[in-house]
Amino acid sequence: MTGPSKQRGWAGLIRAAVLGLALLLTGCQPGPPAPPPSSGAPVSPGTSRPPATPEPSSPAVPSPPGTSSPTRPSPAEPSASPEPGSVHFTAQGDIGLSTGAWDVLDTIRGLRPELNLALGDFSYEAGREQDFCDMVTGKLGGGFAYQVVTGNHESDGHDGDIANIVNCLPNRLSGLQGEYGIQWYADYPERNPLVRFIMVSPGIEFHDGNTLDYSRGSERWQWTAAALDGAKSKHIPWTVVGMHTPCLSVGKYGCQAGRDFTNLLIDKKADLVLTGHDHIYQRSHQLGAGQGCPALVPDTFSGGCLADSNGPMVQGAGTVFATVGTGGVGLYEVHDQDPEAPYFATWSGKNRDAALGTLDVTATADRLSARFVPAAGYSFTDTFEIGRK
Repeated sequence: MTGPSKQRGWAGLIRAAVLGLALLLTGCQPGPPAPPPSSGAPVSPGTSRPPATPEPSSPAVPSPPGTSSPTRPSPAEPSASPEPGSVHFTAQGDIGLSTGAWDVLDTIRGLRPELNLALGDFSYEAGREQDFCDMVTGKLGGGFAYQVVTGNHESDGHDGDIANIVNCLPNRLSGLQGEYGIQWYADYPERNPLVRFIMVSPGIEFHDGNTLDYSRGSERWQWTAAALDGAKSKHIPWTVVGMHTPCLSVGKYGCQAGRDFTNLLIDKKADLVLTGHDHIYQRSHQLGAGQGCPALVPDTFSGGCLADSNGPMVQGAGTVFATVGTGGVGLYEVHDQDPEAPYFATWSGKNRDAALGTLDVTATADRLSARFVPAAGYSFTDTFEIGRK
């Protein structure tokens, strides 16, 4: 090949080589990045979306009785995105490590709250606090706000230690004030809060064999009063107090929280007081002080202390007391003829409508709505609502 023909041939070969090289380089370019894996972790408190990366896998936790080997819990579902202008939480105490505790945690997981108030008595065995924490995080997720206050079984170290529980189930609420696990409060959500949660520890012994002093005028009394007053001064719609020991009960125990301290909560018009200790469920009418009830006296009944009787409950009329000692351990009997029974709207125990389960609460600016949700295999329920004027 000579002359123009040879030149045209070389030009054709060059064009083909350039085209092939271009195609090769195009095939080597990276495509769009793969989407990140979706997260199964619960929504962090105060947020509406799950984090972009998944929680690390949970460690294996002890199997419930009747199984032969440790099992890895199912990954936690994400928390439900809260309705705008609402707070959704659950509460229960007296939990343990039995199958009952697993069933109640499954119930909580299905409700998908933003946070849970754990009202004391956790592992029931010294040295097994980490097992308890692993059970909780395995069911609800490592970042879930499982907020604790001590019960008598871990306050003195004999059946566990609250310091160990706090270490493996740390506070998840921003702006918390006080000593987490013992006496604290937090406003939720942090911006434009709807609820002030106040957790205290009257009536239980600690390592030195002494109870914390919540007597009239004491430092802890004044702290509690200031926390309740502070919520009102900040115009926070609802105050919810949590503690392990009740005062009024149709169950096993008397007024371990203290008569004067209980009357403080009524005088300060706490909206809802949550307790455990008695392994039952009970929920009072609204109880209020006034001309017909200068003070509530345990082990007796005064009709003048009933603020709502059976009518609608309105904020400011009185305080509702709910014992939710149904978190997993064996139930106690209830006593229909207890002198304090007329203060209560409903109750459930070993010998009457037995049920493990949790209280499920939703608060908005206008109302606080609650229901008892039984664990699988139980049928007892309760619902109540407090409206704002």
